[in-house]
Amino acid sequence: MSIERIVVIGGTAAGPKAASRAKRLNEGAEVTLLQKAPELSMASCGYPYYVAGEVKGRDMLLATPAGVVRDPAFFAGAKGITAKVSTKVTAIDRKAKTVAWKRVDSGETGHLPYDKLIVCTGSRPKVPLIPGRELDGVTTLASLEDADGLRALGASSKGGKAVIVGGGLIGIETCEALIEAGMDVTVVEALPQILSFLDPELALLVQKHATSKGAKILTGVGISAINGQDGKVSGVTLADGRELPCGLVVMAIGVAPNTALAKDAGLALGPTGGIVTDEYMRTSDPDIYAAGDCVEIKNRITNAPMLAPFGDLANLEGRVAGENAVLGDTATFPGTIGSGICKVFDFAAASSGLSERKAREAGFDVVTAINASPDKPGFMGAKPVVSKLIADAKSGRILGFACVGLGNVNRQAAEMAMAILGGLTVDDVAMADLPYAPPFSLAIDHSIATAHVLQNKMRGLMRGEPSTVVKSWLDNGNKPFLLDVRGQKEFDEMRLGLGEKLVPLDQLRKRLGELPADKHGPIVAYCKVSMRGYEAQRVLAANGYDNVTVMEGGLVAWPFKLEK
Repeated sequence: MSIERIVVIGGTAAGPKAASRAKRLNEGAEVTLLQKAPELSMASCGYPYYVAGEVKGRDMLLATPAGVVRDPAFFAGAKGITAKVSTKVTAIDRKAKTVAWKRVDSGETGHLPYDKLIVCTGSRPKVPLIPGRELDGVTTLASLEDADGLRALGASSKGGKAVIVGGGLIGIETCEALIEAGMDVTVVEALPQILSFLDPELALLVQKHATSKGAKILTGVGISAINGQDGKVSGVTLADGRELPCGLVVMAIGVAPNTALAKDAGLALGPTGGIVTDEYMRTSDPDIYAAGDCVEIKNRITNAPMLAPFGDLANLEGRVAGENAVLGDTATFPGTIGSGICKVFDFAAASSGLSERKAREAGFDVVTAINASPDKPGFMGAKPVVSKLIADAKSGRILGFACVGLGNVNRQAAEMAMAILGGLTVDDVAMADLPYAPPFSLAIDHSIATAHVLQNKMRGLMRGEPSTVVKSWLDNGNKPFLLDVRGQKEFDEMRLGLGEKLVPLDQLRKRLGELPADKHGPIVAYCKVSMRGYEAQRVLAANGYDNVTVMEGGLVAWPFKLEK
C-alpha cells in the first residue's frame, strides 16, 4: 500500500531535500514540512559571505538558482509540499504516530499524524558555560537571524573590535567576514592550531596568510570570562589572565547535534551524541528516518561513527531518507570520508579523508609527503599550492589529502577525494590520466606530483621532512647544515636567514668541498619548492653523503618568518 502521510521536521538542508525527494517519487503522498524558523532552505554555509557583504541581498540565501525564494508558496506550487514555518515540533508520539506542534508567533498548537516521519532537526551551536555569555554583544553564527545581526553590526561598527572564540571553519570564515566589514578581529583558539582538520604544517600556512590580511590569531589559550559594562560586552579575559577589549564576541567553537526531540521520543543515540541510523537513514524506529546534522554517520575509512555537519552530506542523506520513506528501504547512504573546503581571504584550505594525526589515532602506520608546486604553468598565471598526502605504509592505499594556497585547491581536493573513495594507492595516482591543458593545470598535475614525492619516499629514493620538523630541530639545538640550492637572485630576495649555505644546484657538483667534511653529518637541502632540493639530495647521495634530508615544500611551505 502506498504511504500517504510523510512528515518532515526541519527545513534547512536535509529536510527540504527529503520532502522533495519523497514527493517526486510518490506524487500521491501527502508531504508536510515543519520548520521552527520563519525561513526555509537557508544556505547557511553562505552566512559569512552575507555578513561580509559579498552576498548582496538576504533573499539570495533563500532562492533557487533561478532566483525564486523558497517560501511556503514556492513549496506548495512547485513541489506540492505543505510547508509550515514558525512552527516548532514539541513532541513525537511514536505509539500514536503523531507529532505535536506549536506556532512560534501565535502559540496555536496541534497534532499531525504520519505514516513515516523524517527527523532533520540539525545542530545547535556550542556555547561554553563561562561568565558573561548572556551579555548583549555575544552571539553565534548559526541562524539567519544571527547573520542579519552581524551584518548590521559590521556595517555600523567599522574600526570596532571583535573577538571570535574558536578557530575552526566557522570561526575563520567569520573572521574574514568581519575584517572585510571593517572590524578589528582577534581569533582565540584553545587548541594549539586553527583549522584542526588540517595537520600543523598546513594550518600554520593558513594562519600566516590570515595574519597578513589583518587577523590577530591567538592559539593554545581559551577564554575564562566575557566582561561587560551596563549589560553590554566590553572585552574578554583569557585563561592566562590577559584582557582583550571588544564590543562583540562571536562564539564559534563548533556545533552539537540537536537531538532533544529524538531523545525525548526514545530514539537511540550513538556515542557521538547523534541519532543512530542505518544505511537507509532509518532510526531505531522503523517508521522514523533521520538525516543531516542531527545524525551520526560512518566514517568510510575507519568504520567508526562520527558527526559530519556539512550541507552537502545533509542533502545526500535527506535524499536517501525521502526515497526510502515512500519506496521502502532501497536507497543507501554509505557514510563519509570527511571532505571539506573553506575560503580564507585569498587562500583556500581543503581536505579529504584522514589527517596524519587522525590516521595515526585510528591505528594506521602512515607515510606522508608534502608538495609545493603551482596549480598551472607560470605563463598562464600560476598560483602556489601546498599539499600533504597521507597513505598506509604497507599497502600504499591513500588515506587522506589536504591542500592550501592561492591556487586551485578545489580541483586537487576533488581529485584526491575520488581516489580515496575508490581505494586507490599512491602508485595508482602517480600514473593517473587527468585532463590537461595549460589554462587548467601543469602537464603533471599538482596532485600527481604530490603522489610522485610520496612514491619516491616509499621507494627509499628520497628522505624528507616537513618544515615544522626542521624548525623543531633548529629550536632544540640540533643544528643540521642548511643547504639552499636556489640561485643567487632568489637568495638575495628571500631566505631563511638561519645561517644557511647557498650553493646553487648547477654548481653543487663542483663545490662539494664547501660542504661539511663529515659525510654522515645531518644536512637539510631545499629550494623554493624543494624539487631542486631533491635533486641535490640525489647528487649528494651519489657522492657518499648519507644523512641528507629534503625540507619538503621548500620555502613556499615554510610557515614561519623569512628574511627578506
